[in-house]
Amino acid sequence: MRDDSTRSNGSRAEQPQRQERQERERPPQRKPESVEVTTPRLYVGNLSFEATESDLFELFNGVGQVQNAEVVTYKHNQRSKGFAFVQMQTVEEAQRAVTELHDKDFLGRKLVVSGAKSTEHSNSLE
Repeated sequence: MRDDSTRSNGSRAEQPQRQERQERERPPQRKPESVEVTTPRLYVGNLSFEATESDLFELFNGVGQVQNAEVVTYKHNQRSKGFAFVQMQTVEEAQRAVTELHDKDFLGRKLVVSGAKSTEHSNSLE
């Protein structure tokens, strides 16, 4: 005969503590819209897979002058990955675009518009 009651009670008591510790140690999730707009380059997420670069030019030209719009696609079949980058003329126009277009319904989906993360920053830390 085995007495598993002590072992199982001990593990049950440890489980909530372990879960609490994991929740405390887990870094807070960063939402794309929390990226500050410090350059004219914007990230556009939750984009309809049917959206084209022309659609983005048209939409973002309503808030400022668009320099470039690039829908990110898979190399092997050129289908959209559901996000894009839009380059505005100025930082002020980019900030206005976030204010006016973030969470806006566009082609059946609510857009996520935020500042694009800079890859230059991580390289400058060396």
